[in-house]
Amino acid sequence: MIDFYTVIVRKSADYWVSLCLENGLVGQGNTPEQSIDKLKQAIESFSEVYEAESDVYLSPLSINKLHEFLILEDAEASDSYELRKVYA
Repeated sequence: MIDFYTVIVRKSADYWVSLCLENGLVGQGNTPEQSIDKLKQAIESFSEVYEAESDVYLSPLSINKLHEFLILEDAEASDSYELRKVYA
């Protein structure tokens, strides 16, 4: 597995969502930091399964899925996004 991941953090209604571009995993929380912590937990869990199982595949997020994440319709969502490097 890699040492760091590229993450987009976005506000969605009353919570924050972080999306990992390298594997499509997401985290959700009340703050950007909490959503990233949840994403780190998901990455760690996935890494354990990926290393233990032979039929689990790793694939980067498609451009269509990224586009869908960025333009998700939500009346309360902000138009600002954050791109972060996350070490997991």
